[in-house]
Amino acid sequence: MSRSSLWARVQQWRGVVLVVAAVVATIWLALNNQLILYIHPRYVVFTVVMAAVALVLVVASFLLRLGHNHDEPPTRAAARLSTIASLLAVAVAVAMIVVPPATLTSATVAQRDINSSGVGAEVQSVDAAADSSDAVFAAFTVLDWASLLRQTSDTSFYASKPVDVTGFITEDANDPDNVFYVSRFMITCCAVDAQPVGVPVYLPGWRDQFAVDDWVQVTGEFVPNASQSSTEQVALLPAAVTPVGEPSEPYLF
Repeated sequence: MSRSSLWARVQQWRGVVLVVAAVVATIWLALNNQLILYIHPRYVVFTVVMAAVALVLVVASFLLRLGHNHDEPPTRAAARLSTIASLLAVAVAVAMIVVPPATLTSATVAQRDINSSGVGAEVQSVDAAADSSDAVFAAFTVLDWASLLRQTSDTSFYASKPVDVTGFITEDANDPDNVFYVSRFMITCCAVDAQPVGVPVYLPGWRDQFAVDDWVQVTGEFVPNASQSSTEQVALLPAAVTPVGEPSEPYLF
């Protein structure tokens, strides 16, 4: 087989191999519940279906082109660029399977405003939550409480309401020694648009027990923030702060 014929065969199979690699990576991540680290769960089924459709279409296109003449020899530069691009695409697809996707951390929080205006504002409202039972409040997530804290700093509203939240630790930039946030990322579409939300916790000397990015479960009640430097008017006074493992679904949706 001549060099040009061999190159023609490579060109025919290259697209199929790349698409198969991408499809396998996508389905693998979906089966291992890791695709949600990239996209919102509501898009998982759609993404898997589209990946399968893409595979069918590319294979069909390959079969239709089997009889075409691809004997025109490529230039050396084109051949090298095409080969490099193919190898990089395959490497990325393999890496998505072999290397576990990393959850966003406090490093990303530092680049984005935590509890920025509008993030999760529709999740809970003060009026709707006012008459909720203790069991309902105990089930509130970081996102639920963050939305309420953004709406009111009236400590009478939070009096005696049980708080039980889980998230990773992010320091309060204004009082990093005494206050930290129990943080999570809220995803609307994919990890690119992830926005950090957090509940401030007043715990002087917390660095002696925990580190930034540690996952913890915090229980307690909201009280006026005793910190003299933090901009948060209300903070969670913990009854217990317990180290926990990162949950299988670290993001909130």
